[in-house]
Amino acid sequence: MILLARTTALEDVKKPSEGLSLFYIDLDKSAPGLELKRIAKMGGRSVDANEVFFDNYKIPADTLIGNEGQGFKIVLHGMNAERCLLAGEALGLGYVALKRAANYARERVVFGRPIGQNQGIQHPLAAAYMNLEAAKLATYHAARLYDRSKEDDSVTQHAVGVACNSAKYLAAEAAFTACERAVMAHGGMGYAQEYHVERYLRECFVPRIAPVSKEMIMNFIGEKYVTHSTL
Repeated sequence: MILLARTTALEDVKKPSEGLSLFYIDLDKSAPGLELKRIAKMGGRSVDANEVFFDNYKIPADTLIGNEGQGFKIVLHGMNAERCLLAGEALGLGYVALKRAANYARERVVFGRPIGQNQGIQHPLAAAYMNLEAAKLATYHAARLYDRSKEDDSVTQHAVGVACNSAKYLAAEAAFTACERAVMAHGGMGYAQEYHVERYLRECFVPRIAPVSKEMIMNFIGEKYVTHSTL
């Protein structure tokens, strides 16, 4: 388990984000001071999620990652890559949902012709597809910028942060639209488990919420670009 823990008292640092250290520990569920409570979720059922409670839980000092007190900075550095990862997850959900919707629209015949020949079905799916394509380009741009920043000092971390947050925001919103329209394209059968689109709609809430909400992303973009113009 990767654990972020305070190693310097709050009253001894200038900012709450200081004095935090990162550790890579073996999670011993039988050790005193540790309690796990499983969370029942609407989706993501292949991987369990838990509330974790620590109370004087002992960890070895040699499990420290990097320098003491620099844990929060290390976490922040990894967050940009994580945003690209969540953007990719969102795109995958959106594309598979639209694929199933398009297949259903071609196969479902009403009044003698496939429903996919009706613009009322075509246009919402077409718009959702274009949104996904645009978000995909933003995600590829963010990933390339993140990789370049390791070797090119002209690429600022502010620019990387804005690109990665933008990609995650755009991909998550595009996926949500695609999944919702895929359900609607199926009509009443979109609510049935048989066609899977109801599951995709549940799953696409994850990249909208985690690891940061769309509102927090807009706060970040507003601060970096609108308020301070640091790009």
